[in-house]
Amino acid sequence: MKRLYFFLVVFISGSVWSSYAQEEGQQIIFHKTHELKKEQAPFSDIVEVGKLYFLSGQIGLDHTTRQLVDGGIEAEMKQTLENIKAVLTHHQLSMNQVVKCTVILKNIDDFKTMNEIYKQYFPQKPARTTFAVANLALGAQIEIECVVAKM
Repeated sequence: MKRLYFFLVVFISGSVWSSYAQEEGQQIIFHKTHELKKEQAPFSDIVEVGKLYFLSGQIGLDHTTRQLVDGGIEAEMKQTLENIKAVLTHHQLSMNQVVKCTVILKNIDDFKTMNEIYKQYFPQKPARTTFAVANLALGAQIEIECVVAKM
């Protein structure tokens, strides 16, 4: 039942944004990655719909080595945020334009640590949802996705 609910939410969300873009006469642009090693990934780093940009989830991966950084949740959190910053910079966007984040933790006990680092990168206090899951890709301890507004 949970799986059905999840797919229903994803389908409805996608339909709403697609309808919005079409009604507004806006084009949906699925941008190619700026990292050659990710060209074959089955998703876009960032998707543009009008003045909104939807950034795929980022983890604490060192993109030069393609390995998670060492140092636990603090190191992964900082690397995750630097990865977000790199994608945004590539598209002439900044962290100050982030309006919504979804933070996914492997361990909810890391919430306080995550929050302390998060505040340093997002002083504008974008809307946010945070939850914990059993596992993340590549054994990561944190993943963050964002919505960005370009005005």
